[in-house]
Amino acid sequence: MARPITLFTGQWADLPFEEVARLASEWGYDGLEIACWGDHLDVNRGATDDDYIAEKLALLEKYNLKVWAISNHLKGQAVCDDPIDQRHRDILPDSVWGDGDPEGVRQRAAEEMKNTARTAARLGVKTVIGFTGSSIWKYIAMFPPVSQDLIDAGYKDFADRWNPILDVFDEVGVRFAHEVHPSEIAYDYWSTHAALEAIGHREAFGLNWDPSHFVWQNLDAADFMYEFRDKIFHVDCKDAKLNTGNGRNGILGSHLAWSDPRRGWDFVSTGHGDVPWEKCFRMMNTIGYDGPISVEWEDAGMDRLVGAPEALEFVRSLAFDPPTASFDAAFSTR
Repeated sequence: MARPITLFTGQWADLPFEEVARLASEWGYDGLEIACWGDHLDVNRGATDDDYIAEKLALLEKYNLKVWAISNHLKGQAVCDDPIDQRHRDILPDSVWGDGDPEGVRQRAAEEMKNTARTAARLGVKTVIGFTGSSIWKYIAMFPPVSQDLIDAGYKDFADRWNPILDVFDEVGVRFAHEVHPSEIAYDYWSTHAALEAIGHREAFGLNWDPSHFVWQNLDAADFMYEFRDKIFHVDCKDAKLNTGNGRNGILGSHLAWSDPRRGWDFVSTGHGDVPWEKCFRMMNTIGYDGPISVEWEDAGMDRLVGAPEALEFVRSLAFDPPTASFDAAFSTR
């Protein structure tokens, strides 16, 4: 199967793209999952500028790297979010923020997601990873009481805003892999079913499997992969560590910063947390996932220049191929 192992550049976008490519190549990564921010990838240029695309591909070739997926989480987040506020101002470029009018922000973010699909196609990439945003995540506590009509309206809003985007994905032959994640329209097992229903199970809409978001929600990451096996378009390897055993630290984070010992959980470098990685890699073999395995490195307590190459070796040690024949086939006399 020989699945390639890539590095997601989102947490490295403070560095020039060429520097990240050089580091990833020296560490032994097969390619990059390129983030569409910083100087890593401008999808508005990429959608129309042949020279820009050629430059990106030439730089990857220079470092013996390939690209199988690009990611535009930040703009995707703004497509459905309500409210649109200072958090979005902090992550969006001026071209999307504009005058800050919420509906204008959403519309401009949607146009950028369409250009993300076009840029992906011109790069020869078949998968875009990202967030969708959600107008109903704010109701997660269910108090004041939330009617079913209000929840249903949130899923309809998601479908109404994303169907025109997905039409462009269909036009150019690219798929969107939504990262199941708290604050999104699909954040756990049942909300994922609801989101797929809302979007009509469109072929262009699938999932990015990142188990770190399941750990602190007490979800079975491997079972999730099996349940949605026909919709797993991409795999990100990120880890999370629980710290809830003292009766004080809760799973909601308590408005505390990353790595604060009072938090109930933290993202940690792959292999240092509570994701049952071997079980998950065996499940990848079971469902026949043969796409890239991308290290999404996040750990507030470890230097990334130490963590990223270590994570690569950890993933490589587990990314074994399934057997070509059952072990008990040797018992047969036929």
